[in-house]
Amino acid sequence: MNMKTLDRVQNFLKNNQKTWLITGVAGFIGSNLLERLLILNQKVIGIDNFSTGYRENIDKAILDANTITGIDTNHNFKFIEGDIRCFEDCLSASKNVNYILHQAALGSVPRSVKDPLMTNDVNINGFLNILLCARDNKVDRVIYAASSSTYGDCLDSPKIENRIGNPLSPYAVTKAVNELYSRVFYKIYNVETIGLRYFNIFGKRQDPQGEYAAVIPKWINALINSDDIFINGDGTTSRDFCYVDNAIEMNIISALSENPKSVNEVYNVALGDSTSLNDLYEIIKLKLSRKVEMDFTSSPLYRDFRQGDVKHSLADISKAKNLLGYDPIYKIHKGLDKTIDWYIRETDRRL
Repeated sequence: MNMKTLDRVQNFLKNNQKTWLITGVAGFIGSNLLERLLILNQKVIGIDNFSTGYRENIDKAILDANTITGIDTNHNFKFIEGDIRCFEDCLSASKNVNYILHQAALGSVPRSVKDPLMTNDVNINGFLNILLCARDNKVDRVIYAASSSTYGDCLDSPKIENRIGNPLSPYAVTKAVNELYSRVFYKIYNVETIGLRYFNIFGKRQDPQGEYAAVIPKWINALINSDDIFINGDGTTSRDFCYVDNAIEMNIISALSENPKSVNEVYNVALGDSTSLNDLYEIIKLKLSRKVEMDFTSSPLYRDFRQGDVKHSLADISKAKNLLGYDPIYKIHKGLDKTIDWYIRETDRRL
């Protein structure tokens, strides 16, 4: 992140309390957003139905914010147990709100292949509710979680925002539709939006369990517990892995951007660097071996490539740099160190 941009925005927020709605606040990215905004003395409303998020994430975010600031930040947070598919829930939650950070969604390509109806209902109908409520409640700006899956079968590398291909999964379709709706709402209703195409975000509070767990927390947890690790394909598949704090800062500077050219746009949120799954496995194994007294001698097990996945994913982040001042602080090694440290602490806490 461009430190001048980030410092300016954070200093402004510390002295100017705004009200933010975070949808999916009990999730991985949502709870990290909550923590950062409470640290910045912001008022936050959070909504979640706990379909994929956890109340524990909210509690930990508040506790971490309290520890960092040295004060009780609870008075700045209001939680609503609700569903973005319910218009009334969204309307109530977004009343008198300055910014909406829309993170609520049913993620995972495989889940969307298995249940496209549910994915469509949450990701499209829920998003439409958020846009309608932003219009009706005159919200200043909506920052929403878009996805790198929108690039589909586009073979260009790195991925540039204005060149996309055909979607390869129902999940990718829903995220592409979100971008279309955003453009329409800006043109017709003047609802300001910025879409953030996340590329494999990872970090603390990311769920390592379950059928649809992301690869980094899943592998860290598996190595710590001496479980098998599976790689889909031959391991040459590559991804642009991006530490969560980069995504958090991107949300905040997008909401506060005063550059008129930055609004009603979508941006890649990534490092602009890719890592193969084989290399990722070796990096995680090496870092863990240096932090815990365990001998990681096993090798990953290879299985079929997953339907709907793309082979390689690498982002061009120049648009975000030029229009928003984005310059990710956390490269993959630094991000993995912080992530692994967190999972080790969590494992020790549970013992």
